[in-house]
Amino acid sequence: MFFYYIYMFCIAVPLGIVATIIAAMVTIIGTSVGNAHFWGYHPGKVWSRVICALFLIRVKVVGREKTDSKHSYVFVANHQGAFDIFLIYGYLGRNFKWMMKKSLRRIPFVGKACEAAGHIFVDRTSAGGVRGTITKAHDTLVDGTSLVVFPEGSRTFTGHMGYFKKGAFQLADELRLPVVPMTIDGSFEILPRFKRLPRPHRLTLTIHDPIAPEGEGLGDIKRTMKLAYEAIEAGLPEAYRGMVKNADQEIP
Repeated sequence: MFFYYIYMFCIAVPLGIVATIIAAMVTIIGTSVGNAHFWGYHPGKVWSRVICALFLIRVKVVGREKTDSKHSYVFVANHQGAFDIFLIYGYLGRNFKWMMKKSLRRIPFVGKACEAAGHIFVDRTSAGGVRGTITKAHDTLVDGTSLVVFPEGSRTFTGHMGYFKKGAFQLADELRLPVVPMTIDGSFEILPRFKRLPRPHRLTLTIHDPIAPEGEGLGDIKRTMKLAYEAIEAGLPEAYRGMVKNADQEIP
């Protein structure tokens, strides 16, 4: 690990910062010129693959064939660590928008690029803000553009999943879109939230069968949440199965 950290600080981190700034600027400029569908996704995809390569992260994707690039979905995944972002953005293979905390808009370069790309910032401060989020999602999720959400709302402390918040599932219910569960494995070993330095480890993204809406309202939302949770958990190693509440997560 000693030589890895020398490589990381001398090569991977500086090049990663440069790649981040370039990707952000390309996104901002590209979307302002035109074809936001392309420029709002592909620079981020390339950036994520570059970051994984720089940090010597091997990636495996299973089940990509289970979704149709011409169809819109709500993808939901467990949130193991910081590299979840690079795994999904770089290797999901579907044009999508993130649903993210409004506070992330303040990150230099990245926040402005996310805004330019059309990612959806969640405003939970009022009923009007929530309704605005749903309205923007309705206008965005067309022509094969999907949404990616971490329904736990925060990264795990233990590798286990915490509670799911219902926001993503409520959105899927209102928009009548299938929910696609995804299991992330390996990100907790690379960079969990209580560590500052990453270490190389294989990343695996398992895409499960879409869950089609069968009804409307709270009953179908709860059904979809349960099925999605079970599918994601089944894709985890035995050591990480079983729900463990995150220390900063409120009980729904």
